[in-house]
Amino acid sequence: MVDACSTRVDKWKPMGTGKDAAPRAILCFLFLFCLGCKCLASELEATQTATLTVDASPQLARKIPDTLFGIFFEEINHAGAGGIWAELVSNRGFEAGGLHTPSNIDPWSIIGDDSSIYVETDRTSCFSRNIIALRMEVLCDNCPTGGVGIYNPGFWGMNIEDGKAYNLVMYVKSPETTDLIVSLTSSDGLQNLASATITVSGESNWTKVEQKLVAKGTNRTSRLQITTNKKGVVWFDQVSLMPEDTYKGHGFRTELISMILDLKPRFLRFPGGCFVEGEWLRNAFRWRESIGPWEERPGHFGDVWHYWTDDGLGYYEFLQLAEDLDAEPIWVFNNGVSHNDEVDTAAIAPFVKDVLDSIEFARGSANSTWGSVRAAMGHPEPFPVKYVAIGNEDCGKKFYRGNYLKFYNAIRQAYPDIQMISNCDGSSTPLDHPADLYDFHVYTDSKTLFNMKSTFDRTSRSGPKAFVSEYAVWRGDAGRGSLLASLAEAAFLTGLEKNSDIVYMASYAPLFVNNNDQTWNPDAIVFNSWQHYGTPSYWMQTLFRESSGAMLHPTTISSSYSGSLAASAITWQDSENSFLRVKVINFGSDAVTLTISTTGLQASINALGSTATVLTSANVMDENSFSNPTKVVPVKSDMSNAAEQMQVTLAPHSFSSFDLALAQSKLVAEM
Repeated sequence: MVDACSTRVDKWKPMGTGKDAAPRAILCFLFLFCLGCKCLASELEATQTATLTVDASPQLARKIPDTLFGIFFEEINHAGAGGIWAELVSNRGFEAGGLHTPSNIDPWSIIGDDSSIYVETDRTSCFSRNIIALRMEVLCDNCPTGGVGIYNPGFWGMNIEDGKAYNLVMYVKSPETTDLIVSLTSSDGLQNLASATITVSGESNWTKVEQKLVAKGTNRTSRLQITTNKKGVVWFDQVSLMPEDTYKGHGFRTELISMILDLKPRFLRFPGGCFVEGEWLRNAFRWRESIGPWEERPGHFGDVWHYWTDDGLGYYEFLQLAEDLDAEPIWVFNNGVSHNDEVDTAAIAPFVKDVLDSIEFARGSANSTWGSVRAAMGHPEPFPVKYVAIGNEDCGKKFYRGNYLKFYNAIRQAYPDIQMISNCDGSSTPLDHPADLYDFHVYTDSKTLFNMKSTFDRTSRSGPKAFVSEYAVWRGDAGRGSLLASLAEAAFLTGLEKNSDIVYMASYAPLFVNNNDQTWNPDAIVFNSWQHYGTPSYWMQTLFRESSGAMLHPTTISSSYSGSLAASAITWQDSENSFLRVKVINFGSDAVTLTISTTGLQASINALGSTATVLTSANVMDENSFSNPTKVVPVKSDMSNAAEQMQVTLAPHSFSSFDLALAQSKLVAEM
């Protein structure tokens, strides 16, 4: 400190002689005073205090809806095609280039050159709904070693793993008997991981070929190739390669579904989103074109997110996924409105019938017209569809309200128990049309979302419930998934818990992103062909997974620092124990000494079984990555000493979840 003052005095010397001593002394005093203030301020910052009071009395407890927290899946960022759907071949039916032939066959490519092989699409497929096939003509009499042919790199490379089996299915025809070699190789074709020879009998009819390939090596960016050494013509269509090991054998990538399961979602909203609407109605998702045998599905171009989907992940598969997750399916259907065109209400009747048919497909008996189609696909028992959303973000469109009422009245008459969700926000003003729930979407900066924890405090308790089906911090505050974003989102969710008498459901968006196609940022789960990780926003949600169906207790924060804090309290039970869970978000840059005070608790706290789980990091903009997937993840620790004293320290910029074990088994949660 003395050196600092001396330096300052030296700098002033040229300005005068001895008479400058007094100003120098004053400056030195002011400098020391400022430093002292800074030190004092630092001490104060390190000693913020707060008291959180939890009233756990039974008469004030309220049950949170069983449905409160779930997931929203949209076909965006290659979340489905090249994502959770395990199909390894991209553009398996050669339909992505359109109906006009010859067409682009991307990402298929040839092995050989134009002197040895010629390929083009034509309209000779045996499938009436997807008529494009690939004609391959081998021109060489003495073909190169290894042959010539075609290859498919999948979605930015196929993950082929040693010892695992892959099931190849394809349709072929050739006028002459031909041997085809099907192989799994490295991206340059030099490493052969698996291969088999398939003989195609010379005939004019299409033949379905099935072949299991077992890998003898691992390559993360592999390709499927089909080659021959024989001159002649071969046609190909519907070339599929699926890993034998998928979740429950239903076609989903096991490791990505495991990430969903860890959230314990109570509902699955699908398949969009803007994907449902389309930029134009001709490119909107059509449920009936996504059911039946996969070979017969025409696929479609998702013009909002700009990529082709074969629709192997279709309406049936979404219903199956909801069942596998033990989650309520929420079917979002197109109501005759896209981003750029609409169907006049006077002409909406065919769309209404189409939706009624979709519900019959899910709920109808195996003897009904559409229920029999479901049964033929392997699911004779109905799927319990209880919720449908009439459109997505269409409230302001010209024909939305008129179309909405047509759908609403028809569904209410045919299925009185189905809960219908309006696109119009009813959180601040009453809706002008009937609905059971209304959609609420919010994408904003972190500070705004943190403060929105009280949004539904002022919402009328009469009328339809709120479905917060899309929420997230985005843009600058989000990075590619930051700690800061997750803290604001956690605070927002504590507000939804507290208002769960009017807020019935909530889900983050988007859920998945293939790292090779990050159209929307951020996302909860990031993956490529073989890796995956959760962003802080994903891990934040794991700390709310016990909230659905739990008992909520009133909380009060007393602190001069309360503007940077958010909290909630629930009682919940696992298979063996009961807990009072206190969740606290410290959105500020100061550490906080927090005293937890409980009243009305019907059981004593067992300090030995109590734990603290904290989500934080050194920098508020820290995020996870493939190279460091666990940089920002919850860390669980014993808190037996803190539980005895009911005093804890909240790190700056942190989300803490304290599970206080309850000594008695009988809880408010059982009442």
